[in-house]
Amino acid sequence: MRGIRERGHEVVGVSADGPLLAIPRAEGLRVETVPLVRGLSPIAQWRALWALVALMRAERPDLVHAHMPISGFLARIAARIAGVPRVAYTCHGYLFNQPGSWLRRNVSLLMEWIAGRVTDVYMTVSADEAGDARRLGIAPQAVAIGNGRDPARFRPDPEARARIRAELGVAESRVVVVVVSRLVRSKGHPELLAAVREVAAGGGDVELWVVGERLTSDRGEDLAPYFAAAGLGDRLRLLGYREDVPALLAAADIFALPSYFEGLPMSVIEAMLTGMAVVATDVRGPREQVLPERTGLLVPAMRVPELAAALARLVADPAMRARLGAAGRSRALDLYDEGRIVARTLDLLGL
Repeated sequence: MRGIRERGHEVVGVSADGPLLAIPRAEGLRVETVPLVRGLSPIAQWRALWALVALMRAERPDLVHAHMPISGFLARIAARIAGVPRVAYTCHGYLFNQPGSWLRRNVSLLMEWIAGRVTDVYMTVSADEAGDARRLGIAPQAVAIGNGRDPARFRPDPEARARIRAELGVAESRVVVVVVSRLVRSKGHPELLAAVREVAAGGGDVELWVVGERLTSDRGEDLAPYFAAAGLGDRLRLLGYREDVPALLAAADIFALPSYFEGLPMSVIEAMLTGMAVVATDVRGPREQVLPERTGLLVPAMRVPELAAALARLVADPAMRARLGAAGRSRALDLYDEGRIVARTLDLLGL
């Protein structure tokens, strides 16, 4: 939105309501709300569709740029109903690539195929999904655009490291593993807790910081029992929702994201820019971000022994952490600089 405005265009954001909308609005960016919901409730999605149609008919935009599987489907269909001249989409991950029932996966594939027919500019955040779009006939013209973060915000920061560790009472000698994500099962928190417990039991001076919260719209089992039963004592810190993630990353030593599936996770980009060694699962997204043994380590999803072994290697070897972290930062600066990603996106949108 900032980039569009800087190029001299009017931009209107549209999303569900929520407290984070105060951030763009404080910058003078206009954001309208419609009753978008997460989930496949036909009645709720029908209401959202026609709210989008009404808004687009009133605004008469020249371009609609949609995001995410369900809201992206609704926005593109609404744009065509409302007669919007140009429709774009950025795919942040396909539902049919995620675990779920046969019906759910096939319905999501059909939705993507239908919406692809009315999409003029089709982008994906990962190369894997651009390949899927072309292979499955969703969008023969799909372009992998990537994700980006600001290297000026996410960077090695010795001052922040010293300050955060002092605030939390963590010795400089202790190795900190950090995960930043929503508190949902698919991010692999139970496996990470078990892996850190194994590393600690093997003599590693390590602790785990868990940053994030569970959203009201998140479904699936509550992770609180896993944290309660982790057996890590003061080696586990549940830090909740934080607005100082750059400082927390700078204060930690290893970034872990043992997800079962991903798009192209921003958290991995943030960790790489901060100069951290990354341990992630060998799934779509992370496998194109992390170069094994060069910028981090990849392990199979849902496998505690391999995750524990990878963490133990890094906990025991500060030189390896430094080497992987430096290479990861260099790779992230080349591929995931927010300014470059935004500029390329706007060029593809014709703005």
